[in-house]
Amino acid sequence: MSTLTVLYAILFYVAALILAGGLAWRVWSWFKTPAPLKVFLSPAPLESTGAACRVMREVVLFESLFKSSKWIWILAALFHASLAFELLVHLRYIMVPYPAPFALVQAFAEIGALGLLAGIAGLWARRLLIDRVRYISGLSDHLMLALLACIATTGLTMRLVAPTDIVGVKAFVLGLFLFDWQPLPGDFFLLAHLFLVACLMIVLPFSKLLHAPGVFFSPSRNQWDDAREHRHLAAWNAAFDAARKP
Repeated sequence: MSTLTVLYAILFYVAALILAGGLAWRVWSWFKTPAPLKVFLSPAPLESTGAACRVMREVVLFESLFKSSKWIWILAALFHASLAFELLVHLRYIMVPYPAPFALVQAFAEIGALGLLAGIAGLWARRLLIDRVRYISGLSDHLMLALLACIATTGLTMRLVAPTDIVGVKAFVLGLFLFDWQPLPGDFFLLAHLFLVACLMIVLPFSKLLHAPGVFFSPSRNQWDDAREHRHLAAWNAAFDAARKP
């Protein structure tokens, strides 16, 4: 077995552990953070079912972004829809047998990659051209966009310019899941693409890119308007009140 295969196999195992552990840690930290006040955003639903629907509309449709800026919503929708489409395309590497309906999306894989690049370019231009957004944009924001752009570019290059051994790539990926390592093709763009994907897996739990799970823990979205009917107490506040009683 080649040194390259061993190095990339170890890299993806480490990246997967960091991704899973980092994601669990972030979700747990959000779960443990108390919300001492009712901070729902009006007009708010009056019951928990309405709050759940509001959160789902935010996750799926970006409702608040649509209300605030239509053109930014278009760019965000293009980016996220293209990313979801590309993830669907890449299921071919981990599913055996590969479902026939999923195979239909392969014909549009290049369109998905181009849409992803267009969304990244538009969101990046927003950070560069709008003064108030450029002011609050740090180096990490630009590096994350550059990382995503490089992943999309190397993937598109393998489809249009320098095709790689798809069968070999699938064997390598399945071998990682089955702990039966298979030789990894040594194409430059494939190695670059996989390395960048591993980097994204490592930095994702600690970056702003991990905003989707955070929506579920946002008090302004997940709380409902029952402040007049029930007093809202955080767990630590209730314990403090109990300790003060004689």
